[in-house]
Amino acid sequence: MSTMIIEVYDALKEAGATEEKARKAAETLANTDHRFSKIEVELAVLKWMVGSVMLGMVTALLKLFGALA
Repeated sequence: MSTMIIEVYDALKEAGATEEKARKAAETLANTDHRFSKIEVELAVLKWMVGSVMLGMVTALLKLFGALA
């Protein structure tokens, strides 16, 4: 069974949508929210990865120029 946002379902039913259409729309919205949550988590991981790489590059450059000076 799919997850749905009950507040959206209730609002659509109150606005006059059929039960089937209200349920389908609420389930679709819940699935979209879930996809966005996954994307946010993946972006956070990517930010940490890029930050780590940049820190490594800066450290390597500082060691290189420190050795030359």
